[in-house]
Amino acid sequence: MPSKKLRQFLDDQGVKYIVIIHSQAFTSQEIAASAHIPGKEFAKTVILKADNKMVMAVLPSAYKIDMEKCKDKLGVESVSLALEEEFKYLFPECEIGAMPPFGSLYDLETYVAQSLTTNEEIAFNAGNHKELIKVRFEDFKKLENPKIIPLV
Repeated sequence: MPSKKLRQFLDDQGVKYIVIIHSQAFTSQEIAASAHIPGKEFAKTVILKADNKMVMAVLPSAYKIDMEKCKDKLGVESVSLALEEEFKYLFPECEIGAMPPFGSLYDLETYVAQSLTTNEEIAFNAGNHKELIKVRFEDFKKLENPKIIPLV
């Protein structure tokens, strides 16, 4: 079952969503393939340390973050991938690596790759390694109000 916090949030906001159950997978490419979702529509969540502050970055599954571009756009001196040990406590009801892209639910700033904004829908981890949630991108944007920047 999707994270209770996430499902409650979507239900409270009246957002229509679809839950997709897939075989257990851990990498974003495996998840997209397992759920038959195009890689550009699967939004992976990455936790970054930006000047020692945790932030959430959301980008298409097949892409990697350009750290130099990210550092420039965030206006910080250093950016690196956070280690799981450093952020797992932020998502107590989620399996590590299966966090949904709603940083606002976890007191994190959320940055979304500009390349995701062209999708009508996005799918993302629902808090575990066996379920996804699919929503209209515009609904996600309205709920989360992320900062949209070129991350890749």
